[in-house]
Amino acid sequence: MSLQNVNLVTQQPENRTTAENDFYGKAQKYWSEVPATVNGMLGGLGYLNKIDIQGSSIFLKDIKDLGKNHALDCGAGIGRITKNLLMPRFNTTDIVEQDASFTGRAREYCTEGNEHVGSLGEIYTMGLQEFTPSPGKYDVIWCQWVLGHLTENDLLSFFRRMRNGLSNKGYLIVKENVTSSSVVEEDKQDSSVTRPLKTYEAAIKEAGFRIVKSVRQQSFPKGLYPVYMLACRPTQ
Repeated sequence: MSLQNVNLVTQQPENRTTAENDFYGKAQKYWSEVPATVNGMLGGLGYLNKIDIQGSSIFLKDIKDLGKNHALDCGAGIGRITKNLLMPRFNTTDIVEQDASFTGRAREYCTEGNEHVGSLGEIYTMGLQEFTPSPGKYDVIWCQWVLGHLTENDLLSFFRRMRNGLSNKGYLIVKENVTSSSVVEEDKQDSSVTRPLKTYEAAIKEAGFRIVKSVRQQSFPKGLYPVYMLACRPTQ
């Protein structure tokens, strides 16, 4: 998903089934042409990698009861977050990523120079709209800069499936661009949408979560979307 602001539009598919197929197909084509590098994963803004990982690291450290066994990186690309954020903290980190060239690169990238961290686990080459985790498996499910590639219906369905994939003390973590208005914005180049923060909050709660921590990413350059991190626990 692009990190930079785009023109305001409202997502109003005329035919849901046809529009969804087109929406996902265009995104898949876009990413198939992106280099399998950190710079490619960040849309040419590779210099943000260090700042981004630092912000996420601080966010995770503040969650005191976090389990350390299994993590899942959703829309992982080549494993930028897997390698730099999750593998140093969890025994095993799984990946979900639809692009086979990215998952192929992830097998190499995530193990280069990482001898003293957790292991790379399962790699699922599929879209998030198709993925269902094993029940109760994950202490953290990390979703960053990928949820804009899901339709509204699939977003809610995805959250509900992830709820079932969490361990007893597991957290769903959402880190996404958000709009500064109440309008959903569409990026036709990579076939994604950027939603208002309130839209994510409403979908998270409807899926059976409560938001226990919400923090805005700091130190990003001006002109980019605001980025928020939300730590979510299933409601009892």
